[in-house]
Amino acid sequence: MTTAESPLNSTAVVLQEPHRVVLSQLALTPATVEDVVVDVHYSGISTGTEKLLWSGRMPQFPGMGYPLVPGYESVGSVIAAGSASGLHVGDTVFVPGAKCYGEVRGLFGGAASRLVVPGGRAMAIDPLLGEQGVLFALAATAYHVTATPGAVQPDLVVGHGVLGRMIARIAVAMGHKPVVWETDPQRRGGADGYALIDPAADDRRDYRSICDVSGAPDLLDTLVGRLAPGGEVVLAGFYDTPLHFNFAPAFMREARLRIAAQWQPSDLVAVRDLVATGRLSLDGLITHRSAPQHAEDAYRTAFGDPACLKMVLDWRHCQ
Repeated sequence: MTTAESPLNSTAVVLQEPHRVVLSQLALTPATVEDVVVDVHYSGISTGTEKLLWSGRMPQFPGMGYPLVPGYESVGSVIAAGSASGLHVGDTVFVPGAKCYGEVRGLFGGAASRLVVPGGRAMAIDPLLGEQGVLFALAATAYHVTATPGAVQPDLVVGHGVLGRMIARIAVAMGHKPVVWETDPQRRGGADGYALIDPAADDRRDYRSICDVSGAPDLLDTLVGRLAPGGEVVLAGFYDTPLHFNFAPAFMREARLRIAAQWQPSDLVAVRDLVATGRLSLDGLITHRSAPQHAEDAYRTAFGDPACLKMVLDWRHCQ
């Protein structure tokens, strides 16, 4: 390491159980030569996966359980760097979570004042981005929707939260002009180069590619009914209940169904380049901010206030 010894403790958001958020002092796993120690400046709250963890509706998968440290949208400064980490003290990095809390689970482990993480998992970013750096995970998720070979940019995006806006902005950056559906009037603003409408006002039934980020489990029949023959529905949200659709309409359109899974490191690099070149803007997406001491209220606002697109916790005074 480049400092005499690694910091041993961190202040972290801990979900003790569904609906119960506390701020705790946790011991950190000692750093190795491949690790960096990061003082976190900002972390974002995800209204998708983190909401499911907070509500207790997250489907079971390996590593799931409470208590846990949530968060996979962290930005901070490297304060110690192992000789094999590939990073340097002073680097500003985006960190998509960490597992450095001993017996407390890191799902996804980024909502803390200090992290120990492998250098290969942290990505150096422009320090001038500040709090906007927390948006890289959602940007990479949006980019991954069309990163599959043969995939096309969506003609229709369903949902105008941060992820829907990212997908639409990336489509515009690639030379397309999608339509975005949004049913909530509070979110029917802020379009940036694309059409934003209430689905009730749209009678089109010739969309080649529809990307759903709403997370609503009962929309498939509606979306299939809006497809052109041979069209595709891409599921890019997260769904905690089974999805169903009527076979006959999908059969008649020879519809295709695709699920966009977790982003890959190459997607993260791609969106960093889009942001650096000015093709992708991160402006206007962070709407709320909170000190970690008020994390419980911040989580409730992030999950319950439609006006909240992205809530950011500011850790700069909690080191």
